[in-house]
Amino acid sequence: MSVDEPTASRESRAQLRQMLLIGVIASALGIALALAIDWFPTQASVQGEKIDTLWDVLLIASVPVFVLVETIVLYCAIKFRMRPGEELKDGPPIHGNTKLEIVWTAIPAILLVGLCTYAYLVLTDIEKAPAGEKALDVRVVGEQFTWTFFIKNDQGKEVKTNQLYLPEGRPVSFTVQSKDVIHDFWVPAFRMKIDAVPGIDTHLRVTPKKIGDYPVVCAELCGLGHSTMRQTAHVVSTGDFGSKLQQLAQAGNKPSGGGGGGGGEETDGKTLFTSAAKPAACSSCHTLKDAGSTATVGPDLDKVVPQLTEADIRSSIKTPDAKITPGFQPGIMPDFGQTLSDAQIDALVKYLKEVAGK
Repeated sequence: MSVDEPTASRESRAQLRQMLLIGVIASALGIALALAIDWFPTQASVQGEKIDTLWDVLLIASVPVFVLVETIVLYCAIKFRMRPGEELKDGPPIHGNTKLEIVWTAIPAILLVGLCTYAYLVLTDIEKAPAGEKALDVRVVGEQFTWTFFIKNDQGKEVKTNQLYLPEGRPVSFTVQSKDVIHDFWVPAFRMKIDAVPGIDTHLRVTPKKIGDYPVVCAELCGLGHSTMRQTAHVVSTGDFGSKLQQLAQAGNKPSGGGGGGGGEETDGKTLFTSAAKPAACSSCHTLKDAGSTATVGPDLDKVVPQLTEADIRSSIKTPDAKITPGFQPGIMPDFGQTLSDAQIDALVKYLKEVAGK
């Protein structure tokens, strides 16, 4: 036994070194791969920088743990697998290693405390309002299945729009509300989101940093039309923002159609119906052969519209819950009388009467 023990000890140390070497190499490769992957959409806010950095730190800390554990498991499964003729043998009696157990308990505990502390500091930092900050106030109202935005101008008056316009580089203070059920206001490019809860105002702070158009979505399952609850956040220059806000105010708070950022109001019926963006986006909920849409959230318009007068269609668009098609529930379709102009509604009515059922 005295001759075999040093040999066994040397073999154990050699095996340990092999596992550590494999683990270190695999960890380095894993971290490099994890950091190289483009996990998220375009980053368009100051807060997004810090959140993405937190994500990278979590990857750097977690990949080695995963790799080392899997390396040990796979190494042991291969090295110490049962060989032919060993089916009835039992393993050697062993005793737990107290020092090793303390180490593998203490290191994960320290790692978790460190990561939680860092995450808390990041959260506190991105939610803190700097002293003297002059933020743009925006009230966000969610309802099945649309968002409405009320942007406060320099005169302190709210300008209503269903397309979100924000100035580049200026902090924005969002007050988020809901008219009906729980929604979740989320702009993935900003990396920030918060629930819209009936009867409660929730708050969110974001500083957009990159000009562009970014999706606004609901991140809380809120009903049959949840997937259609999408609008667009337009981040524009400070000068363009002032002009756009003035344009919206002069237009009586009627939003521009087509999901665009200043090209005038869209009044083509088919374009309004088929556009994936608001203000209408009817094709995301209804079936209509001429538009190539097959959605079933709302009634099949090829079957329903031919039985309606123009006045009925107009009423269904402006006040959809006034008359419910059998088999469907109230509250699914937004009240487009608040977001579409009379010209847009007339264009939709004309288009539907011309093509439905043909």
